[in-house]
Amino acid sequence: MITALDHLVIGGSVAAYETLLGRRASDGGLRTGNVGLRFEDGPAGLHSMTFATTDLDKEANLLERRAVKTKRTDDGVAFSGHGVAFGLSVGTGEAASPLASEDAAAVVGLDHVVVRTPNPERAIAFYAGRLGLDLRLDRSNPQWGARLLFFRCGDLVVEIAHDLKKGISDGPDHLWGLSWRVPDIAAAAARLKTAGLDVSEPRDGRRPGSQVCTVKNGTEGVPTILIGGVGRW
Repeated sequence: MITALDHLVIGGSVAAYETLLGRRASDGGLRTGNVGLRFEDGPAGLHSMTFATTDLDKEANLLERRAVKTKRTDDGVAFSGHGVAFGLSVGTGEAASPLASEDAAAVVGLDHVVVRTPNPERAIAFYAGRLGLDLRLDRSNPQWGARLLFFRCGDLVVEIAHDLKKGISDGPDHLWGLSWRVPDIAAAAARLKTAGLDVSEPRDGRRPGSQVCTVKNGTEGVPTILIGGVGRW
């Protein structure tokens, strides 16, 4: 079974994410408490995400039985789902990258990764039916203009967002944005502003007791928010 989100691949510079996360890279990558980041040349933005499993052969075989075509790679298994590139590997349990700032101002982990879809029912069939992720929320809100699907993956969420105004189509899904957890959102926002980033003032989030702020640059093209006032699942 899929146990967690192991890492994301981003097009762009590791230096930008050292600043964003408040951590120091090692071996060209970064890791928070619950997810790693790898970087490659190419267009800015999110390129792929790789899930962790305890038994690679068993999980790859299960995906094949569920009609998901897989391909062996040096790191594990690669597959795609309606336009999104995925990987599967054995989780290594690597430690988080060392902090480069005060604990309260640094990112501690990923809260959710956002995938945009033109077809939410297709997404449910894929993420729940084929990948076996736990669907925790399915909510449409005209005020947000979106239908949101939350799939639990370890202690974070894979969020599938559908724009209600655009209707349903068979177009591709695409990886879109990230939400990072911080212990003290005011301290985190102040740290990034001091580093020269454009960061909005903290505001109330959708979850009771949470606050969020938007990081408007320095993210290598990935729409990004910080979220405080939330714990783990």
